[in-house]
Amino acid sequence: MSDQDIQKAARHVSQNERLIFELSSPGKAAYQLPPLDVPLAGPAEALGPEYVRAELAGFPEVSEIEVVRHFTRLSTWNYGVDTGAYLLGSCTMKYNPKINEVVARLDGLSNAHPCQPESLSQGCLRILRDLSKALVEIVGMDAITLQPAAGAHGEMTGMLLVRAYHERQGNPRKKVLIPDSAHGTNPASAAIVGYQTVSVASNSEGTVDLVHLDRLMDEEVAALMLTNPNTLGIFERQITAIGEIVHSRGGLIYMDGANMNALVGVSRPGDFGVDVLHLNLHKTFSTPHGGGGPGAGPVAVKKILEPFLPVPLIRENVDGSLALEFDRPQTIGRVRAFCGNFGVLLRALAYILANGAEGLRQSTEDAVLNSVYLRKRLEGAYDLPYRAPTLHECVFSDKHQARHGVHTGDIAKRLIDYGFHPYTVSFPLIVSGALMIEPTESESKQELDLLADALLSIAREAEQEPQTVLSAPHSTRLRRLDEVQAARRPVLRWKPAQE
Repeated sequence: MSDQDIQKAARHVSQNERLIFELSSPGKAAYQLPPLDVPLAGPAEALGPEYVRAELAGFPEVSEIEVVRHFTRLSTWNYGVDTGAYLLGSCTMKYNPKINEVVARLDGLSNAHPCQPESLSQGCLRILRDLSKALVEIVGMDAITLQPAAGAHGEMTGMLLVRAYHERQGNPRKKVLIPDSAHGTNPASAAIVGYQTVSVASNSEGTVDLVHLDRLMDEEVAALMLTNPNTLGIFERQITAIGEIVHSRGGLIYMDGANMNALVGVSRPGDFGVDVLHLNLHKTFSTPHGGGGPGAGPVAVKKILEPFLPVPLIRENVDGSLALEFDRPQTIGRVRAFCGNFGVLLRALAYILANGAEGLRQSTEDAVLNSVYLRKRLEGAYDLPYRAPTLHECVFSDKHQARHGVHTGDIAKRLIDYGFHPYTVSFPLIVSGALMIEPTESESKQELDLLADALLSIAREAEQEPQTVLSAPHSTRLRRLDEVQAARRPVLRWKPAQE
């Protein structure tokens, strides 16, 4: 094939990949509506002619096949857990069983209106009640609210409950202690509720420094916000000692439940001293949540915090029917419309019932096993800043590669060329150049080996031919972007090319 033929073929591919707006031609139509059988004068008279338009300005005129090809083509440009391993540490991007989606689309559930009367909502209320009971049992707590819409929303709700409890004791207190490895939303949530945040140092093992905690913990501290296992994937082995320090001075233990994928069916936070925690149902209990949603962040509490839970809660009447209970004098009020993100809650219950107790524990054990296997395969090629045993995720650093000018962001971009979604880059902040990897329980040994081989190959490239890594990705439709300009001047909508 001549250079001219290659250029023609490239132009043809480029034309086929034009956006739907660029394919528009006057008179094309993807669908023909029957003739309008009502007079047009009605809307114009009711709204005024200036508010009624016959055509949508700039709306593309395209054929049906062009519409189908456009959206089908765009779908092939996306990467998701149905495409391959999704390694984002701390995000738990696990596979979502399709049975969950089937259940969530049942007519009587997907079409139920949140304002319909309780007598017509008994099935939906029973789903919420059964999910509440299951989650309370899984985490070892006494009560729960399903309202919060996501993890950070759950954090805020939990801290509102902490504040309400201390106000009831006569002193809301002023400070919240947060380990230096915490999720960034933890200090933000505490600050929104009105607390001053104070950082607690980690020790050489990557867990809470008890000496520092003991020095900081006083009668002005309302709570310690703890993630366990923490963002390094390390379980806080001294959790009972941590609880004793905090509780002895009147504080509460708040647990960020983002990493419950390492505990479900094995260990219950309520049994090791936690007073309040949120769960990320869209992570631990399987709901697609890439791209910003949807989510659910239920908050479970011990008995001392139950009076302050948001309303409504679900109450069982003497005849066995279910109702929404609003008459709770000490409640913090609503934190979400209706009863939360019902579709996400429904998927979580489907996941729990499909797995059962044994299946949930097996998922946890497989998630930990997969992470430990990856860690063992990558040790040596990548620096391991903390040697303590890890659970569902592991954190390396780019220390070895940085000697050749290659950093974690470069490695992540090169990993795209090998067909994998990158890990979480540069988090947690206590690890310089962090590579945070969470394979979840979804991946087989074969897939883990392919991933390990890719990362080992990139480590060799960083040493022998660093420019290959520094200029990655090479196989994507767009090459390395200017991330500063992308953040400062994002292109949020299509604009026609200038003539």
